[in-house]
Amino acid sequence: MLPWSNSSATPLSRLLSFIVTLFSFLPHISWASEWIDYSPGGYATMTHYSLPENFIAACGCTSTSTNYPTAAMNQMAYGSSTSYGPACGQCFNLTLLNSFLSNPPFYPNVTKSVVVKVTDLCPLSLSGWCNATTHGPNAGGHYLNFDLAWPSSSIPNDFFPSDEPLYGHTDFGVWNISYQSVSCTNWEGWNHVAALGSVANLGYSACCPDDPAASTNDTCPSYSDNNGIPPDTQTSGFVISPSNSLLPIITLAVSLLSHML
Repeated sequence: MLPWSNSSATPLSRLLSFIVTLFSFLPHISWASEWIDYSPGGYATMTHYSLPENFIAACGCTSTSTNYPTAAMNQMAYGSSTSYGPACGQCFNLTLLNSFLSNPPFYPNVTKSVVVKVTDLCPLSLSGWCNATTHGPNAGGHYLNFDLAWPSSSIPNDFFPSDEPLYGHTDFGVWNISYQSVSCTNWEGWNHVAALGSVANLGYSACCPDDPAASTNDTCPSYSDNNGIPPDTQTSGFVISPSNSLLPIITLAVSLLSHML
């Protein structure tokens, strides 16, 4: 017998029993965001994408930032499903290790690195290189992917090494890399004031600190958590962020109970 079918119970007690029962059928609700907590240094994959110069990306960093090395980070490490996130403004030294997809793997003779500023979001997908979640890494076995804005006037055209005679092409597409969080004073755009900060007229939807590594108080919050937008993990069922209200569920309970009275 269902707990709310007792005719001798008061409407209030029946409502409370119904709500308790309703929650017992929601075992997959997570009350905390499932953002990836990564270390300051480690290994990741690197891809590249086309970002037009003077383009305002997800963080809302100034358009002039695109004149210098920038990258997008995979959504669940970036820390938001839209707009800005905790990764915005962070700077990393990225070092190429070897190509991932080539057969045999290609190990360059010269070590190449670049310091990038994270200005963009690489959306979560069911496949691809930005699909890592807390439940599993991407196809390269890593929880981080840096999507480098390239070609770029700030990065040499031959930044990615190749061996065309052996492989028949020059762009391997995906690389295994090492990464290290660094102060943005190491970023090429640091001495150019116009490349720093957020776009003023975007208001609350922009957050691009100059150098988050210099102060823990200079880190963007998760736009998703602050605005009640749950991260879409696509692998772990429905997720409710802490800021989400229970009002819709309670309203549903009251509505259903009213038809039982």
